[in-house]
Amino acid sequence: MPQVVGRALLIKIGNAADPEVFANLCGFAARTFNLSANEVDTTTADCTNPAGPVQKTSVPGILSRTFSGSGKFVSGGPSGILLGHVQDGTIFNADVVVPGVGSFKGPWMVSDFEFSGELEGNMEFSATFSAAGKLTFTAEV
Repeated sequence: MPQVVGRALLIKIGNAADPEVFANLCGFAARTFNLSANEVDTTTADCTNPAGPVQKTSVPGILSRTFSGSGKFVSGGPSGILLGHVQDGTIFNADVVVPGVGSFKGPWMVSDFEFSGELEGNMEFSATFSAAGKLTFTAEV
């Protein structure tokens, strides 16, 4: 299987139109998509040999999906739509595209957003997006 460049991992933000159109959020130099689940402990001692070794067992609990990234801030367009949601604290539709895996589309929120800048250089940003509802996964074909 061929390798994929990291810049192909992206998040697209919806414009809330009907039909909704998704556009790439630009400026990311680094990005991460995390798939995780809480671990629910199901460990019990062996009833026939309670003094014997105990095997830890678990089942998946609450699922978590987060996308985070940082880079150079690009104003206007999709970034302007995103900033409106950040300032208002609102939920929006987005599509996280994971090359070689598929896409995770549905309601998202920004749980953390930060601007930064040096005396010389472009303004930068970092953001963390968290799933705000059930996401639809579509496998890459």
